[in-house]
Amino acid sequence: MAIKSYSVRIDEELLDKLHVVAEYEGRSANKQIIMLVREAVAKYEAKYGEIKIGGSKNKEE
Repeated sequence: MAIKSYSVRIDEELLDKLHVVAEYEGRSANKQIIMLVREAVAKYEAKYGEIKIGGSKNKEE
């Protein structure tokens, strides 16, 4: 699996708070964001089913 870079615009106060939470959890801010994204995807898939990645785009049916 390739690792890709993605920029996020975030206000300074929220970023500072993210750093506090990440440090408390023993993670870097980057790892904390990845964990939160994984949780969001898992929650979505639990509700709507597995997201298929590949030849066709996901569309609501």
